[in-house]
Amino acid sequence: MKIWIDITNAPHVRFFRDVITYFQEEGEDVIITARKFGDIHRLMKLFGFEFTSIGKHGVTLSEKLIESTKRAYNLSKFIAEQRPDVGLSKHSIELPRVTFGLGIPSVYVLDNEHALAANKLTLPLCDNIIMPEVIDLWDIMKTGADPNRIRRYRGTSEIIHFQNFEYNENIFEDLNLKLEREKTILMRPEPSLASYLDADCHESVLTPIVEILKDYANILIIPRFREQAEIFEGYDNVTIIKPPVDTFSLMKRCDLVIGAGGTMNREAALLGTPVISCYPGKPLSVDRFYIDNGLMYRSTDVDEIVNTALRLLVSKREQKKLRTDDLFRIIVDMVYEAAESS
Repeated sequence: MKIWIDITNAPHVRFFRDVITYFQEEGEDVIITARKFGDIHRLMKLFGFEFTSIGKHGVTLSEKLIESTKRAYNLSKFIAEQRPDVGLSKHSIELPRVTFGLGIPSVYVLDNEHALAANKLTLPLCDNIIMPEVIDLWDIMKTGADPNRIRRYRGTSEIIHFQNFEYNENIFEDLNLKLEREKTILMRPEPSLASYLDADCHESVLTPIVEILKDYANILIIPRFREQAEIFEGYDNVTIIKPPVDTFSLMKRCDLVIGAGGTMNREAALLGTPVISCYPGKPLSVDRFYIDNGLMYRSTDVDEIVNTALRLLVSKREQKKLRTDDLFRIIVDMVYEAAESS
């Protein structure tokens, strides 16, 4: 069987890592395409995956439309020659359009109901949709998705990230970090280039938080792109972490995570590290899942964030268990079912 997997964002590399490895070990022919965006290419090379680079990310609305159109065109030519049996992606704008146009069954993993533009462009064309049960089904149906093609599961997509995770307790030493204070906070800026968030890539909601907490703890920041790194340069006791790195071990080793995004916050929650979400937009349902289960704190007020952070830094860490479904097996089974139905 020939499986096409399209990677369009850096977290998706880790999301599909064990799925790709499994299919390859089963003897399946896996074709991987990836656009040029963020750390995608570096992570693909880090994990040793061969891939074909097609397309890039646009910043403005017009650039997004132009680059996506170009990418769909180039993918169409490439995939028409490869003739895969099934396509698999997570929030790829182009894969559902290409698979639909070429008559190839698709499996689409979804976890963001706020990405309305992307969902309207993709979900009506998807043969199979996998999404967390915490997302309101109506929010997905009103974008054109067929409810009969949706497979829901307990948990969030991040549960698959730790399929074969081995904690490196020496991560600070391996990164040669010079940490002067007893406590360490890891921070992640907002996804200011994303279409679903109205933000300036030259500013960050983390700035006032950093300015206060740097006097109480070591601050590690993992920027999404160069402009974000420049925001925090020159601060005392603030270290910019250049990916790719073992972020899972880094999050687990830190005393607290403060994130203005989503994926790393949810990963930290699963790792048992206290996490504060200061995402500047409306929280996703998958974030509410962790907030409601007491694994994530949520605030956009600087004073409240700082006070909560100082309290969590001196509190005893508690590990809470979540009941989740086996998302890895759901994806694998659905890929095989989709291919057999073609």
